[in-house]
Formats: sequence, C-alpha cells, structure tokens
Amino acid sequence: MTDPSHNSLARASSSYLRSAMHQPIQWHEFGEDAFAAARLANKPVLLDIGAVWCHWCHVMDRESYDDAEVAAIVNEHYIAVKVDRDERPDIDSRYQAAVGALTGQGGWPLTAFLTPDGKPFYGGTYFPPADQFGRPGFKRVLLSIAQAYRDKHGEVLEQAQMVESAISRAESFSAGSGKVSATVIDAIVESARKMFDDVNGGFGSAPKFPHPAALDLVMDHYVRTRAGNDRTGDDELRTIFVRTLEKMARGGIYDQLAGGFHRYSVDERWIVPHFEKMCYDNSELLKNYVHAYQATGDEFFAGVARDIIRWMDEWLSDPAHGGFYASQDADYSMDDDGDYFTWTLAETKAALTEDEAAVAALYYGIQEVGDMHHNRAKNVLHLSSSDRTLVEEIARRLKLEEESARTLLAAAQKKMYAARRLRPTPYVDKTVYAGWNAMCVSAYLEAAKVLDLAEVRPFALRSLDRLLSEGWIAERGMKHVIAYSEAFSDGRAEPRDVAVAVPGVLDDYAFAVIACLDAYEATADLSYFRFARSIGEAMVAGFFDPVEGGFFDTRAAGREADEYTALGILGTRRKPFQDSPTPAGNSAAAIALLRLHGYANDVSDNGASYRDKAEQTLEVYAGVAGQHGIFAATYGLAVVHFIQPHTQVVVVGKDKVAAELYRVAVRPLGLSTAVLRLDADKVVAQNLPPALAETIPNLPALGGGRSFAVVCSGFACQPPIFDAQELARTLGLQACPAA
Repeated sequence: MTDPSHNSLARASSSYLRSAMHQPIQWHEFGEDAFAAARLANKPVLLDIGAVWCHWCHVMDRESYDDAEVAAIVNEHYIAVKVDRDERPDIDSRYQAAVGALTGQGGWPLTAFLTPDGKPFYGGTYFPPADQFGRPGFKRVLLSIAQAYRDKHGEVLEQAQMVESAISRAESFSAGSGKVSATVIDAIVESARKMFDDVNGGFGSAPKFPHPAALDLVMDHYVRTRAGNDRTGDDELRTIFVRTLEKMARGGIYDQLAGGFHRYSVDERWIVPHFEKMCYDNSELLKNYVHAYQATGDEFFAGVARDIIRWMDEWLSDPAHGGFYASQDADYSMDDDGDYFTWTLAETKAALTEDEAAVAALYYGIQEVGDMHHNRAKNVLHLSSSDRTLVEEIARRLKLEEESARTLLAAAQKKMYAARRLRPTPYVDKTVYAGWNAMCVSAYLEAAKVLDLAEVRPFALRSLDRLLSEGWIAERGMKHVIAYSEAFSDGRAEPRDVAVAVPGVLDDYAFAVIACLDAYEATADLSYFRFARSIGEAMVAGFFDPVEGGFFDTRAAGREADEYTALGILGTRRKPFQDSPTPAGNSAAAIALLRLHGYANDVSDNGASYRDKAEQTLEVYAGVAGQHGIFAATYGLAVVHFIQPHTQVVVVGKDKVAAELYRVAVRPLGLSTAVLRLDADKVVAQNLPPALAETIPNLPALGGGRSFAVVCSGFACQPPIFDAQELARTLGLQACPAA
C-alpha cells in the first residue's frame, strides 16, 4: 500500500527517484503519462535530471524541492518530471545538449523547461532559492517561465524548434569526413602537452578532473616514442603521466584511508574534492595505475592500483552475486558537505594516542584551520610530498626512528579508518549497470594479469557471468540495468529486481564486448569469445549507421518500445564521440570491433568485416577529432588499435617455464597486444577463435613437450620461443626496466 504522504516516485526503481518520494512536488517519471498530462492541462514540463551521488542535486532538493512554497508553484504551473541520469543516459545526453545549446552550460542538476511534447525551450543547472551567485532565484524563474509560456506561447514554440534543430546538428558528422591517420594521435597528445599543469599535474585548472583515456594515450605514446628513439623516450611525456598520477594519489581527491578516487577536485592542486566516488572513474584510473607500473616499473603505481581494488572490494562489490555497484554518495545527509571524509585536529586527537596523532597530523596535513570553506576546522587528508621522504622528515622533526614513525603511522591509519566507519556513512547506490560493470571487469582483469593478483580474477569473471546471464538476451539485446538498489529508511541498501528493462545503450554493448574479450584472454574459455562476437553482431545490427557510418547511442526507433524512442527529443539521433565522463561510445565500439577482428579474421554476419566497420566509424570523426584534444583521447586509442598490427602473445604450457613466459609477456605496456595462456593438451581448432585456429594447432612445437611462447601479428606467427629472456628481447621494443 502506497504511503499517502509520498508522491508517485515511491513506485520508482531508481535510488535517485525514490529519494524524492517524500517531496511535496507531484513528480512524474519520464514517460507517456507525464507528457499526456502536460498536453491535457496545456502546462509546460519542469524536467529535473540528477543522480543519487550528486551533491548539488541534494542542495537543490533541500533548498527548493522540499520547500512547500516552491512545490505550490510547481504543482500549479507545471507537470514535474524527474530523471536519474545514471538510469537513463539517453535522456540525460539529449537534454544536456539542449541546455548547452541554450546557455552554454551543463551538468547536474540539470533543470530544463519543456513544451508539453517534451521540446526544451529554457534551462540551466543549479538554481538557488533566491537570487545569489549571479543566478536568478528559482521561484522567480518558475513564475517567469510559466508567464512566458502563457503570454508568449508562439515565441516559446519557436525557441523550442530552434533548440531541437541545434541538438540534431550536434555530433552529426558526414560520412567519410577524412582518412584515419596517426596524425590525430599527435594532435591529441600535443593538446595534452599544452594543457598539462607542470606544477600540480593534470590538465587545465580548477575544477580539475582526471582524464584516464588521455593518460593512457600519453603513456602509450611515451612507450612507442621510447622504442623508436633508441630507448631514450620523451621525458616530457613521462612527466605528464607520472606527475599527474603521483599528485592525484597523494592529494585529497584520493581517499587516503579507504582507497579509491573521488570524482574531481574543486582546486587545481587535487586537495579538496567533490566527495562522490564513481565505479567508472575508479575502473579507468585503476587501469591507468596498472599501465603506469608497466611503463615505468615503479612499484608506487602498483601499490595505488591494489589500494583502489581494496576500496572497490569493500564498498562497491556484491560478494554474494558478483557485480559492481554504481557509486558512493558525497554526503550522508542534506546538511552534510564531505564531513564523513574530513577531519578536525580535535577528531584526530580523540581517535589516536598522542604520538600517533602527532605523526598523523604531520603526514596528512591536519591543522587547526583546514581546507573546507563551510567548516574551516575540517581537513581533507593529503600528503605534501612523497611517502618515502615525508616519513623521513616527520621522524626527524619528532626525533623518532624512521621505523618507529612508520609503525605509529600504520596504527593511526587503522584507527582513523575504524573511527570514520562509526560515522554516518554516505549512501552506496547498489544499482548494477551493464556498461559500468563491464568497465570494472576489464580493469580487474587487467590488474590481475599485470600485477599477478590471482585472487582478483574470480570475482571479475563472476561479475561478467552475472552480466551475461541477467543482462544479455540474444533475442532482445542488452539491458542497461542489471539490478536496482533498494534504499531503506535506515540507510541500508540491497539489490532490487529490475521491474522495467531499460534497453542497453551503445556503451553497454561496446564495453561488454571488450570485457568478454578480456575474459577470453584471461581464461582461454572460448565461450567468452562467442559472447563477445554475439554482442558485437547485435551492436552492429542495432546501432550502426549503414548510410553515414558510425554508431548511434540508442537503437533505432522500432527496435525497442516506443516509450524509449519517441518521447520528447529521444528520437534525435546522436553519435557520441567525446569522452564525458566515460569513454565515448563510438570509440569504444571501434576498439571492440578491431579486437574482434584480430581473433575472427573474417566477415561479420552482415557482410563486412569488423575492421571495415571500425574504419568507417573512425573515418566519420577523422576530420574533427584532433580539434577536440584530450576529450577525443579514446578516439586516439582506437586509432592506435587501428594502425598498429593486432598482436597476440600466446603462451602454451602449464609448468614454471610457462608461468615465467607469461609473466614476461604481460610486463610491457602494449595496448594493442593481447596475451593468452593455453594448455597444450587443449590446443585444438575447436577450442580457439578462427584466427588462432588457423595457426596455433599447426605449430610443430606443440608435439615437443616443452612450454613455449609464440608472437602472432597480422594473422601470422613467428617461430616459437622457449626462453623467457629471448621473449623479453623479442618484446623489447615495448619493455621497460624496473625503476
């Protein structure tokens, strides 16, 4: 029975929507019922798009949508619709583009005003309750827009038509806009050079976001430059990724107690973050730190990678069923602003002994006057210099032996984390999204492979198995949501069954293909390759533009229920190209197809090869990609896959020699190189994908009883290698010595 004090969002599945069910606003979910009500009443639609992790969404909820006076205005003049941007990225992306066309700004909360048929004519992001921050007060905006809709209806409709035309042109590219060329990689890397903050690391100024794809592209370029310049490399490129990753890991954007990264920093020094933590940020940064370890040999980066996994295991993993949760909120209540994660000096002293507090205060920069504007006593934990030199300095300052200082610090870290866990804890959204889970699976498998973390691989595979069993139905396609998170009044959350299957978007398909290929390489289980191929075929059939090339972000109208294709501006076709905030769907799809091509070496069911489709996709953006700089970094990575010959290092055997060959093979950074390990007894054509089935079973070395490695590139294999040092020399163009 529905509580009469709740609005209709009490029936929603999304955590974000359910968090608003107590509000006096007569909210609707995005759907035909809402727009039918708007048409019947001839009222404009107030559209709020946000997320459960979003701090400013909570602020606007508290200041405006919880307010009875605001609710009275909204309920009288509008049909109010609330959308969870994580649950419905198709809605969010289109209305973000619309508001961007109107105002030049975007973000969350997104506040848009629509005609009764869903066409936007005005919008913005956060509106304060009264005029402040250079923004008009929300009540004044609501009344003014309602009056304009009544008195200037023709102008409103004309504006809505202009906006619809603008977003239909956004991200629309003509076929064959250019040939794929390595020059675009140079252009994107040059953009990274120009934007690089030489003092603090990262790109640009405040607010400062991580750019994982850009860092991967810089690392790959560094390794290849190093290989091509007599192993001297490009020191500037090395500085870009090393300084950025070090500064981030020692800053407040990194949770120094629990591990894991917050979403972004409000300052250029990475000190004060927005405190929400996203699974996709951490999956991509996990890969960054693994790749930095490969590129430099510095154990520091491997340590950060292990620490990210520690946090994800503890907070964002479903140990019972497999799967990765979506996010952890920034705040634990409407009045909170990072209090869970920050420390006063008094709180530090209360949790620790006098000696422990002295060491911890110096190590983390905890002072009487801290970093948070709303409470100057609150400190964001961060390190002023590297761990090694900092502990030495603290020991000298406190007249301690260095080992004693380290012991005190370790005790302080454990006690502070235990004390923090007793505080009210920000909500963890336990929704399991298909694409984000696939990204996490790939990151875990990459870390397990490179860092030899055998304990990490089983959970990644179990999570992928859940995605495939619950999210993928060959006849109907991929679901976007695998399971929802049910929020209880005491703040707990448990997975909630999917009541309505939200169709998967391009990202879900592309990342799932990549994850399945990663799983095949990790296990040599051909079923994962078959899943990758099946999902890849569905991606091409459902999303590829056969006329202009490239992929649309949603399946074409008629392929899914009209509810998801025809409402508002959802029929506007988009071909996502820029990374924001996750890798762009078209670039990820191109990478997925190129990797499939490396194993299939044939044509897909629709008559063209995977490589042809990837090339057509990359050509759509070839003429403009370089202009987008680091925001086209995943496109740059796709071009790396396209221009570099696909390479597989296949290790055959299961003894210590095979283990050493495998360790050597995974050590270098090679984003377009795959490494597989096969059991000699099972190397038959039926257990291999087509390209390998044509070569590996025919190798004479198979009958010799010795373990060996073979490097295959361009569908041809070199002679077998039996010695790890010889394999290292063969891969030496990409190998790096330990730091």
